[in-house]
Amino acid sequence: MSISVGDKLPEATFTVMTADGPSGMSTSDVFAGKKVAAFAVPGAFTPTCHLKHLPGFLDHLNDFKGHGVDTVACIAMNDIFVLDAWAKSTGAEGKILFLADGNGDFTKAMGLEFDASAVGLGERSKRYAMLVDDGVVKVLNIEDAPASAIISSADELLKSL
Repeated sequence: MSISVGDKLPEATFTVMTADGPSGMSTSDVFAGKKVAAFAVPGAFTPTCHLKHLPGFLDHLNDFKGHGVDTVACIAMNDIFVLDAWAKSTGAEGKILFLADGNGDFTKAMGLEFDASAVGLGERSKRYAMLVDDGVVKVLNIEDAPASAIISSADELLKSL
């Protein structure tokens, strides 16, 4: 069963890239006491994630900040080195917080994983966007199909602010 609006996020540890290299960051570190717009992608550099999903959040950073959002974060079941390269290649480095959930601990605790083994990708996160206020899910937009980035888009999440 997946997480729902009104639920508190599960505790997990993400990996983030710092100036000193990879480091751990807990769910509480990211979400406690903050308003966060977070979106999850099945995989960095994959066509829909790279060309549609991430660019919308990057383009609307100021709109989210204007609505009181403290952080815009991207969650993926990739390793931090892939996410770091993706952040740099898209101009999102230092603008969007990239949270590597390499083993899928957070994604599985949320109940939002799916098996993409049929196309050689293994377990991945469903595509979604959520607004979280002090660790509690206020809005949750989950896509029905991994190749779709419509209801989980930045535009749709902004409509709820």
